[in-house]
Amino acid sequence: MPRVWIADRMSKRAVEVFRARGIDVDDRPGLSDEEKLAIAGDYDAIAVRSSTTLKGELLEAARRVRVIGRAGIGVDNIDVEGCSRRGIVVMNTPFGNTITTAELAVAHIVAAARMIPQASASTRAGKWEKSRFMGMELTGKKAGVIGAGNIGAIVCDRLRGLHMSVYVYDPFISDERAEAMGVTKVETVAELADIVDILTVHVPLLDATRNLIDADMIRRMKDGIIVNCARGGIVDERALYEACKSGHLRAAALDVFEKEPATDNPLFELDNVSFTPHIGASTTEAQENVAVQIAEQISDYLLSGIVRNAVNVPSLSEEEQRLLAPYALLAERMGSFIGQTMKPGYSKVSVHFEGHAAGINRKPLINGMLQGLLSESMEEVNAVNAGMLARDRGIEVVESARETSESFATLIRLEVEGDEGHRCVSGTLFDETRPRLVSFDTCEVEMAPEGNVIFVQNEDRPGVIAAIGAILAEAKINIGDFRLGRREDTNNAVALIQVDTPPSDAVLDQLRALPNMIMVRYAELGK
Repeated sequence: MPRVWIADRMSKRAVEVFRARGIDVDDRPGLSDEEKLAIAGDYDAIAVRSSTTLKGELLEAARRVRVIGRAGIGVDNIDVEGCSRRGIVVMNTPFGNTITTAELAVAHIVAAARMIPQASASTRAGKWEKSRFMGMELTGKKAGVIGAGNIGAIVCDRLRGLHMSVYVYDPFISDERAEAMGVTKVETVAELADIVDILTVHVPLLDATRNLIDADMIRRMKDGIIVNCARGGIVDERALYEACKSGHLRAAALDVFEKEPATDNPLFELDNVSFTPHIGASTTEAQENVAVQIAEQISDYLLSGIVRNAVNVPSLSEEEQRLLAPYALLAERMGSFIGQTMKPGYSKVSVHFEGHAAGINRKPLINGMLQGLLSESMEEVNAVNAGMLARDRGIEVVESARETSESFATLIRLEVEGDEGHRCVSGTLFDETRPRLVSFDTCEVEMAPEGNVIFVQNEDRPGVIAAIGAILAEAKINIGDFRLGRREDTNNAVALIQVDTPPSDAVLDQLRALPNMIMVRYAELGK
């Protein structure tokens, strides 16, 4: 039974989901660093929010872990690259708190425009300063939204509901998408700053977005408001401080900070800046949503291999999983076959998809091929880290696809170049379900990619088949299938021989010693 450790506080619904799926779960939040290190190696999965940092020593201690789930969006507290190298799937819940976070951003915009936090504090102090709190009406104003993804799109919708003109900077949305949203798309962040009264950011913190709202951007805004409910570090806090202190900006509102917990910050000195302590996802509904979602996602992966909302591998729905299952088996077996019949020292891997195979989700299949190829010469390779390990070793990976195939409704061809030359294997599906190898190099050889397979390459001369049969018979090895093909470009022949029992090294050496023999290799392809 898989074991899951819930390392941070989250809704008890997560425990209910795990137990209903037959998964052993330990709900143990709030442990000390020493306690975390002591138990991390006992689990197949870890569920976290933002308190537990899965990096360095703690990640190394999690030796059994196959999947880490973040109940929320940001994965700053997880070493995603380190997880990828170790073959650990990292998932988040990008939709569970989108509405909640978007609503907070809109609330900050309204509060900053009407100076609600300052007016509340003044009134609570027994003052009645009506003339001091002269706000700004939002109707008819121009709002700039950086990032129109899940959260940003909701913010755009809500701001349009306040009868604001909404301008968006997001290089990943099309003009058609912007038109459908009812917003105006701009080409640069600076263009937003030049025209908007209010600027709100909804992008992740990356190298490209760090200090995206810098001093130059802020100088471009005239008497405006800046809101950040995304990630600390996107807005340059020092530049924001100077602009708000000088009165260049009317106001600012922050839910996130460069350094958290933010218990001491120069911005706290300013009356025209308001704050919340990173509560973007802090509603009862959102916390229950993300807890249930991450529990379901982790369970699906542990029990069925279904990947959803992963940040380091392609995500697959249950329907895609069913569709790709026979292709995935074929791809992994093709990679494994070449990995066992061609010595390591690979320089280039080319994968070609034809016919129906060209129209499916191909990335998982390429990862599966690389997994099969590299697993024969490396340890701890899986579909998560195979691509990264290939890049680390300087292996070029090339992909191509075309909608038609000359001989098959669907076809995948894997070509590998390396120290031993060039090798190629092609595979298809019979009846869309049964994997078959259909060619090897330039030979047409059809065989199911399973069982114990002896690969033979020889000069095309009489007596070779009989000699092979005699050696296997003497060793009491029964032949289950024997497929032959001739290489079109040489006078050589190829044989794929499925045997009921694995041949010993001595038997393989006997085969290699036969006259006219060029190469003998052995592969175990599973059932």
